[in-house]
Order: sequence, then C-alpha cells, then structure tokens
Amino acid sequence: MIDRALRIVLPVFALALGVLAWDLIVRFREIPPYVLPSPGVVFATLFSDWSILGGSLATTLLTTLQGFLLALIGGVGLAVLFNQSKLAEYSFYPYAVILQVTPVVAIAPLLLVYLPQPAAVLACAWIVAFFPVLSNTTLGLNSVDRNLVDLFRLYGASRWQILRYLKLPAALPFILGGMRIAAGLALIGAVMAEIAAGSAGAGSGLAFRIAESGYRLNIPRMFAALLLLSAAGVVIFFTLSLLSHLVLRRWHESALQTES
Repeated sequence: MIDRALRIVLPVFALALGVLAWDLIVRFREIPPYVLPSPGVVFATLFSDWSILGGSLATTLLTTLQGFLLALIGGVGLAVLFNQSKLAEYSFYPYAVILQVTPVVAIAPLLLVYLPQPAAVLACAWIVAFFPVLSNTTLGLNSVDRNLVDLFRLYGASRWQILRYLKLPAALPFILGGMRIAAGLALIGAVMAEIAAGSAGAGSGLAFRIAESGYRLNIPRMFAALLLLSAAGVVIFFTLSLLSHLVLRRWHESALQTES
C-alpha cells in the first residue's frame, strides 16, 4: 500500500518542484513571455484560447483514435493470417518492417501530395501505430507452448478452435502491450503529419497550432498546446495500462505481481 502511494506521490512532487523552479527562473531573471512564459501565463493562455485549442485537441485525438483502431484491427488481423500461413508471413512481413523503419516525417509530405489533408494525417498515424501491434501479436501467437497445441490436436480441435481457445488468449498480454505502444505512436504520427500539413498552410490539429504559434511568436499558446499534447499522451497511456491491468489481473503473472 505504501509503495503504491509513493508511486503516485513522488511523480506529482517532482512535477511540482519542476513547475516551481520554472516559475522562479522566469520571475528572478525577468524573462519576457515571448521568450519563456511562466507557468501562470501558460495556464492563463490555455483558458483564454480554449475555444481554439479545444477544437484542435479534439481533432488530434480523433485522428489518433482512428489511426489506433485501424492499426489494432489491421495488426491483429494480419498477425493471425501470418500465424495460420507461413507463406503469407514470409511474403509480407518484410514489407511491414520496411513501413516501420521508414521515418514518418519523410512520408508525410509525400502523402499530403496524393491524399486530402485529413486522410494523409490519418495514414501517418496508422503507419507508425501498425507495426507494434503486428509484431507483438505475431510474437504472442508464435510463443504458445507447442505441447498445449499438440494436446488440443490430440483431442481433435480444429485450427480455428486452437486459435480461438488457446493462441489468442495466450497472446492477449502481448496484444495489450502492443496496444500501449501503438496508441502513443499514433499520437506521434498524427502530430508529425499535422506539422507537415501546417508547413504547407493547412491543418487544424494541436500540432498545427504549435507550428502556427511559432510563426506568429505566440509562445504562450505554443506552450499551452504542447501541454495539452503531453497530457493527452499521458492519459492515453494510463488508460490503456488500466485496461491491460483489468483484463489480466485475475490470471496473468505480470498483473498479479503488480497487485502484490
């Protein structure tokens, strides 16, 4: 119980010290807001510009959610196909690796040429989120104990039954781990594409607001938008961590160790 309380209190305390140090540095050195705004100015800007930043936050989160869901459906579906057909895995897995190692910042301007701006941003979010789901799910499906697979076959289970009742449940911790990674990467992909779109004079997400604020030297709004992006990433990660804990807490060793 004490250990769990420390996990919550210590990060909050460290954050409070960091914000206090930031505020003191700005005050004592009299740094102007257009160079480094104080925390108070950032929060004031967050409330005063919420009509703009709130809509941009909703746009970025919607794109992130759509890219994550597409990555989840496509990644799990393709991993199942790879597990059932080695021919498919050998044929297409290398291209998934190529898609992963190609920097999204290099792909985004090209996608903006051939696709409408919302579709291009969504494609970037999907590209960076897809591979963690695919690789983790593939690893989980391929890590099932062969003795259990042979036991299922001994009792006459079909390939579908083995997949449904053995492989997918056993791979669930891997899938959830891939989801936690993919959700954060989907946000990063959306941000990178929005920055590229903002450089081209289009866009409405938070990253576009950051780029726009930089061009106009509206540094407080830039910090406010960055604060919202960071908060969104933290909320996404902890939401999926909570989901993973709730799903695994009664049977998987990792969740049982966390509770103990």
